[in-house]
Amino acid sequence: TGQDYVPLADLGQKGAWFQIYNSMLSEAAVLGFDYGYTLSFPEALVIWEAQFGDFANGAQIIIDNFIMGSEQKWNRMTGIVMLLPHGYEGQGPEHSSARLERYLQLCAEDNMFVANCTTPANFFHLLRRQALQKLRKPLVVMSPKSMLRHPECISTLDDLATGSFRHLIPETDEDVTRETVQRLVLCSGKIYYELRAARRERKENRVALVRIEQLYPLDIEQIQSVLDQYAPDVEVVWCQEEPRNMGAWPMMDEWLGALLGGRPPRYVGRMSAASPATGSPKRHRSEQASLIEEAISL
Repeated sequence: TGQDYVPLADLGQKGAWFQIYNSMLSEAAVLGFDYGYTLSFPEALVIWEAQFGDFANGAQIIIDNFIMGSEQKWNRMTGIVMLLPHGYEGQGPEHSSARLERYLQLCAEDNMFVANCTTPANFFHLLRRQALQKLRKPLVVMSPKSMLRHPECISTLDDLATGSFRHLIPETDEDVTRETVQRLVLCSGKIYYELRAARRERKENRVALVRIEQLYPLDIEQIQSVLDQYAPDVEVVWCQEEPRNMGAWPMMDEWLGALLGGRPPRYVGRMSAASPATGSPKRHRSEQASLIEEAISL
């Protein structure tokens, strides 16, 4: 008949709204509207996605003044979701960073969730948790664009149909055992797949990779449980692709340092910089290869 048909709208017994809007490029206005919508319609799952993560810069007033502190300031709960493309893929400073460090610096008193998922199933369970939980909290998701078509970033139907959101994902390769591991690399997001590919290429089984899927609130008990599985003298490393003064490191330095008895993990990543990323693809590849080599090579 030529009429529009949305399969997702027919999944619920009573039907459900599934609506997508390609909004104008006025981030403050649109995010402000969406925030207000969540206050009036709290049972809805409202998702605002930036074309690139840095586009959220134009909505900083809405984020800082309203979304992040509305519960503490006015006792108003919001479950708004912000999907912010974030990942160093050689596309320059304006298309690499969603300023993860800003959101983590705004985290306190369990005011929001910040995540960077590495599997479709975990992302699905994260959104499902966001929709079903009765206590509304904002959710900020770092969303690497390259993982949309990454051949190894896949999940089975069983992964989607069962289970729940995983705050962290421990080592998965069978040849990396507790007896062989000398270094434990903690990371988040797409850098995991690059680290794993480099490790497999070198046939290195002395380096374990642990993915932190939820950066805040950080599940200290689960991280401690993973650490307890390895020898007491195992080297702990935090690896990220952002510069040292950006990304998760400024907060992980403190949070993980407290967990490790005042000894923060060794940092592996880019040097401190004023710009989020280089504008040169050649330099990007060189920097990326260097930090991966440093994280994997003992």
